[in-house]
Amino acid sequence: MEITQQADYAVRAILDLALLSAGERASSEEIARRQSIPPAFLTKICARLAAEGLVTTQRGVNGGIRLARSPQDITLLDVIEAIDGPITLNRCARHPGECSRDRTCAVHPIWLELCQEFRARLNSYTFAAIASRATASPSNTSTIKLYEERPIAASTRST
Repeated sequence: MEITQQADYAVRAILDLALLSAGERASSEEIARRQSIPPAFLTKICARLAAEGLVTTQRGVNGGIRLARSPQDITLLDVIEAIDGPITLNRCARHPGECSRDRTCAVHPIWLELCQEFRARLNSYTFAAIASRATASPSNTSTIKLYEERPIAASTRST
């Protein structure tokens, strides 16, 4: 199983927002630059995340994107399933009863068990914990550096 590129970008965008101060907004251009996400693609991803209640967006001068919930209340499972839909390992787990062998297949309950364990594991990783890990680990200096290089507002730049 492999998540889509779109889900990977969504995870990076949510992490970007989780690393901001509570309630702080970021423009999609800032997130796209910091996370190396194509801007047009990020716009579509943010629209989907907003529809799923994970981010809020606001247009205008003071607009931007921010988390709709606390990073403690958003999990990897939430973000991946918001983009890719329910995570399952095969069609039998996704559509119970569709396979005529559901009741007799020795592997069917194993697929279901593995899927439940995988989903539970993804659900155990909150973006608060991931953000904390990103800022605490010396191996994540490239991520941290992105947040230390915030652009200076045009009105405060010296010429």
